[in-house]
Amino acid sequence: MRDIEYALADYRLTTAEIIYHLPDHPLLLQTYLWQEFDLPPSFPRLKEFLDFWLHSIEGKLHSVHLAHGGPLLPNKIITPLFSSVLH
Repeated sequence: MRDIEYALADYRLTTAEIIYHLPDHPLLLQTYLWQEFDLPPSFPRLKEFLDFWLHSIEGKLHSVHLAHGGPLLPNKIITPLFSSVLH
């Protein structure tokens, strides 16, 4: 999808800070930042990513911190007060 399609579908820019244990050194924690357009409150894309993580990546999850922005809005259009054409 393009940004405008996400805006029309009420998607929000979502950021997840994923903290996980390093596979070789389980006492150490590492941070991974994930950012996508997702649909609150269910966050299906984040759930899909975390499901992929649990099944495909060795690092065990410690915690996930989530933040999402407001709705995407179009930029303000400013019309000129004066227009002229030069040859």
